[in-house]
Amino acid sequence: MITRDDCQKLDDADVLAPLREEFTLNDNEIYLDGNSLGPVSASVRRRVNEVLDDEWGRGLVRSWNDAGWMGEPTRLGNRLAPLIGAQPGEVLVADTLTFLIAKLIGAALEQRPERHVVLTDAANFHSDIYIIEAMCERAGRPVTMKTIDRDRLDEELNDDVALVELTHVDYRTGESLDMAGITERVHAAGALMLWDFAHSAGAVPLDVTGANVDFAAGCGYKYLNGGPGAPAFLYVRKSWQGKLRNPLPGWLGHARPFDFELTYEPAEGVQAFVTSSPSIIALAALDGALDIWERTSMEEVRAKSLAMTDLFIQLVEERLPGVFEVVTPRDHAKRGSQVALRHPEGYAIIQSLIERGVIGDFRSPDICRFGFTPLYLRFVDVFDAVERIASVMESASFRDQRFAVRNAVT
Repeated sequence: MITRDDCQKLDDADVLAPLREEFTLNDNEIYLDGNSLGPVSASVRRRVNEVLDDEWGRGLVRSWNDAGWMGEPTRLGNRLAPLIGAQPGEVLVADTLTFLIAKLIGAALEQRPERHVVLTDAANFHSDIYIIEAMCERAGRPVTMKTIDRDRLDEELNDDVALVELTHVDYRTGESLDMAGITERVHAAGALMLWDFAHSAGAVPLDVTGANVDFAAGCGYKYLNGGPGAPAFLYVRKSWQGKLRNPLPGWLGHARPFDFELTYEPAEGVQAFVTSSPSIIALAALDGALDIWERTSMEEVRAKSLAMTDLFIQLVEERLPGVFEVVTPRDHAKRGSQVALRHPEGYAIIQSLIERGVIGDFRSPDICRFGFTPLYLRFVDVFDAVERIASVMESASFRDQRFAVRNAVT
């Protein structure tokens, strides 16, 4: 049996341990929901206050030039690019994830005008499905979205498929897909590949260059810790730049925005996917959050993530044998940075845990979801969390009727 002292020894040897001091965390609370919203860091506070006090407070409108505000989407894109294995000039930070997916779908469909099907996973995140269907309806020609069992992708690939859109790490189960292998098979069928990195960026090592990915997008508020509703990022491989057309063009994606021309001419490179004015304060928060990533590597983060998720699974099965079904893959190659436990009373269990200071979340219909973010979590946190889960289950406190009342956000 693993003891708390064993976990403390792991923390004592942890190369990432000093990073915990950068984050604001509540005393006596174990935060296992960084896969939904990351905590605020000292570097975020510094950068946002710099914008508020100096750039906006004193510089006012001059800061569009003096502080380089107009170039923030591409500057931050270049800062973020190493986290997904992209090259300079291939990543843009702007808008939110669903808007960026919409832009990429619309642009991609124009590149395959003779094809009329977009494939996606029936278990995909609902917002992805909504926007795929909406963009198909607005394609200007008959295009159909087809939701499939992702394990049957090869059977569905044919000459009708223009685009495949998948989320790299399943938001419910934490299963990580084979990005390189799937992309290769999609390309072999003549289709294009769009990846959603919502639960991947900052959670697992990514190599869009090595995998020959066409397009991708991801959000900034989960593992990247950029704040609630943080701007998202878009990836367009260099070979597609100049060919792809932004279906939502705006003046700041124009080649000469301050010439105020009535005819749209796209800017060069990924800048063409900018639509409107960058949200400077929100971008500042993400900018500050990225500072911490320059003090570590995804290899270090991944090693600790796998060790923590292995530990959590082992402790749950030792303390609570047969109580939960672990639906997250055991295979490291197929695991993101979360563990999903299935239980018919999952919602009430999570609410009871929150009252006891373990913050996870629930995903319908029966998933208790726990995110493991190595930048600030300790191994003793994992041990203590499982002890509190065991206490909730052994006392049956989750059966209290107040825990059955659904909140607007679960």
